[in-house]
Amino acid sequence: MRRGWLVGALVLSTGMGAPGCGDSSMVDEADAAAPVDAGPPWVRDAGPPEPPDPIDLPEPAPSPEPDPPPPDPEPFSCEGGRDGPVGRRLHTLTHDGLLRTTYLHVPEAYDPSEGTMLVLNFHGFSSADWQQALLTRMGEEADARGFVVAYPQGVAVSWNAGDCCGTAWADAVDDVGFVEALIDELSEAYCIDPRRIFATGMSNGGFFSHRLACELSERIAAIAPVAGVLGVEPESCAPPRPVPVWQFHGTEDGLVPYEGGTPVVPELGAGLVFRSVDETMAHWAARDGCESTTTPFYENGDVTCVGWDGCEAPVRLCTVDGGGHTWPGGLPVPFLGRTTRDVDATDAMLDFFAANPMPPAP
Repeated sequence: MRRGWLVGALVLSTGMGAPGCGDSSMVDEADAAAPVDAGPPWVRDAGPPEPPDPIDLPEPAPSPEPDPPPPDPEPFSCEGGRDGPVGRRLHTLTHDGLLRTTYLHVPEAYDPSEGTMLVLNFHGFSSADWQQALLTRMGEEADARGFVVAYPQGVAVSWNAGDCCGTAWADAVDDVGFVEALIDELSEAYCIDPRRIFATGMSNGGFFSHRLACELSERIAAIAPVAGVLGVEPESCAPPRPVPVWQFHGTEDGLVPYEGGTPVVPELGAGLVFRSVDETMAHWAARDGCESTTTPFYENGDVTCVGWDGCEAPVRLCTVDGGGHTWPGGLPVPFLGRTTRDVDATDAMLDFFAANPMPPAP
């Protein structure tokens, strides 16, 4: 019964829920002092519980061999320390007249004086912060590896990713500005290493990760979107530096088709035509100075991962043959397609982030 509840809760995290369901982020400034309704009490107080044991999920395959991290001649530190609370909590801030919330996971082993990696993990359309935490299980890795993970909540459970999706897109919500303000606030409360701030996301959150790489590359070191393609005009996506990108996508994704096209969920927005994965990757390969050729670096079961050759910053794609609108290695949502166990996207992208901090200023 508990397991069934978990799977049902994740229905919304993949873009199929009723619009507006679970929204806790669109609050007028006049109501900012009111208590924030962020879902069940365990979310408000301590975040979601760990998935039940057993959950009958096979262990994902080992991740691709990680690149070695670059040498760090001068580790980042915070004199005097920054002692924000550890554990799982809800962080709030008011931006552009809206009270915005973020479910924050800070490991118990957090050192207030030592520079810490921050991963921004964005939910899908009609989803919620806590559902993204359950889907990706990144909190477990945060505890094991010692980094901070933030799951921001979108306005009306959506993100303005440029030409998608939902209310945030239709109302031109300044989500990029919100993320910048969130990074500023978290960096005041915690010893966040500014060279190691990264973004990932599922579906609409993946689209938004692409937009952040386009428009906030001075703060976001690298991205790893899942089931979300480029949602801005390619000519307007011109970051001033090469941005490392690792995309994960299933060939049988019915919501964000691998070959591009019109989405099947009308609530995303009328008239949308999504770019294909190939178009998305070709854009980043061109921006990052890559050659047109690719080299496979990981093949296991239904997963093939390739990297573009000769890049100034790495550009990678993991294609899941027959994979659905799902998070590789994550908690399955069966009616949205198959979730592969042949790669663990969470584990792989964290290795990728560790190997690709912000490069030194020229």
